Amino acid sequence: MIVERWILARLRNRQFFSIEALNLAIAELLADLNARTMRRVGRSTSIHRDAAIGFSIRPPGPSLAHTRKGGPMTHALVVIDVQNDFCPGGALGVNEGDRIVPGINALMADFGAVILTQDWHPPGHSSFASSHGAAPMTMTEMPYGPQVLWPDHCVQGSHGAAFHPDLDTDRADLILRKGFNPALDSYSAFFENDHETPTGLEGYLRTRGIETLAMVGLATDFCVNWSAVDAATLGFSVTVRRDLCRAIDLDGSLDAALAAMTDAGVTLA
Repeated sequence: MIVERWILARLRNRQFFSIEALNLAIAELLADLNARTMRRVGRSTSIHRDAAIGFSIRPPGPSLAHTRKGGPMTHALVVIDVQNDFCPGGALGVNEGDRIVPGINALMADFGAVILTQDWHPPGHSSFASSHGAAPMTMTEMPYGPQVLWPDHCVQGSHGAAFHPDLDTDRADLILRKGFNPALDSYSAFFENDHETPTGLEGYLRTRGIETLAMVGLATDFCVNWSAVDAATLGFSVTVRRDLCRAIDLDGSLDAALAAMTDAGVTLA
């Protein structure tokens, strides 16, 4: 309650013309609070982004404190969309998507911060083939450009949207949900697919002084690729651990993604 009052006091006299602008302001305030907490007590709160206000707060557990000992506080592990629907048996299952989970869990201890992203679509999302009466995995044109029409997946509150049960979510500093705008898909952890609407992640990372990112997760050729390219374009040092990613590889999308990441200056390890 104290945190909510602190945020409301700082937003009271500000005007916002979109939910994205409000979410970004909240993200910046929480990142500032996080940084203040770290300066005072040497650890941060854990911030969880949800569909209602963008973020909620939960206290850090012992395992979170332990991960901070493993790597520089300027380095973060970004775990992309390791969710049930993207694992074998899910609505958009990626071959061997579940096999990367143990390695990701083990890697968390090597980083000063761990960030999880979570696809979080409302029912009837515009990226769903069912919303267009079209076949899954076909293409359409959106106002922001070409869009793959996916099977219904990662619907808010569903089993498919939940993280893989073996993923160690307790180690996360931040859980960032994306794709909740019904009119926009969101592959990247940094921007919606219009390449303009920010998720707030850049502000969070910069406020915490994080400069170096390692990315793992699903899928290499879509959400990992877009996140890595955006991060590199924004000036972060980015490494993608290919052994801890898996790809969909739709009509050559994997080769195209690897080339795009290389061109952007992403290190492929």
